[in-house]
Amino acid sequence: MIHNTAIIHPSAKIAKDVEIGPYAIIGENTIIKSGVKIDSGAIVENAEIGENCQIYSYAVIGTAPQSIKYKNEPTKLILGSDCIVREFVTLNRGTDASGKTIIGSNCYFMAYSHIAHDCIVGNNVTFANVATIGGHVEVGDNAFLGGIVVVHQFCRIGKFAMLGGGTGTSQDILPFTMVVGPGHRTVVMGLNLVGIRRDPKVKDALEDIKSAYRTLFFSKIPLKEALNQLEVMNLHQEVKEMIDFIKTSKRGFCKPNRFNKEEQL
Repeated sequence: MIHNTAIIHPSAKIAKDVEIGPYAIIGENTIIKSGVKIDSGAIVENAEIGENCQIYSYAVIGTAPQSIKYKNEPTKLILGSDCIVREFVTLNRGTDASGKTIIGSNCYFMAYSHIAHDCIVGNNVTFANVATIGGHVEVGDNAFLGGIVVVHQFCRIGKFAMLGGGTGTSQDILPFTMVVGPGHRTVVMGLNLVGIRRDPKVKDALEDIKSAYRTLFFSKIPLKEALNQLEVMNLHQEVKEMIDFIKTSKRGFCKPNRFNKEEQL
């Protein structure tokens, strides 16, 4: 199951059924669990790889972070189960700021996408080609980052958020929203209705999410007052998560234009 040209560090712990292709390199402090397949030329080190992951050729996982402050401290990357990592993807391990980069299960990373040091990525997340997030970024469950998306360090991407291709942001992206635009002109275009309706756990909250969205952005009520109104209403947990996300935002968050209200929903 392991090609004779692969290079395996003596400290690596590899399940018996793992497949490792020609010229792959498995470095030190690595744990690879059952069902994993690693193609030719991939590099994995200082990482824990969950069950049934597929790592394609020339992906680079768990290597040193791209941080001038990093001084080779012992850190790691954790990749959940059932993830797909395509060609030339780079997933960096953490720095001593947190000690680790953490990625959930059932994620799909298309070619050339990048996750920097100390990031936390949830479950069922998709990174399209060349999507890139800086250090310390947090990405919620079921988020989708389109091609060539760029996210500034320390930003947060909410659950079920969708970032259109070419989008860049230095602000947080609210849960359940769709955003598009380059840098300072990035705006919310509406709710990710398709993503919400596809998930049986959150689709029942859709009407409450719509109502909260209208109250926050189209009621002409000041944001603080709108948040207070929503907090005392008996709404789904998903709306409470939106409120908490706004209240804890340190970088500010992308907002919609106050036009074409009907198109927003």
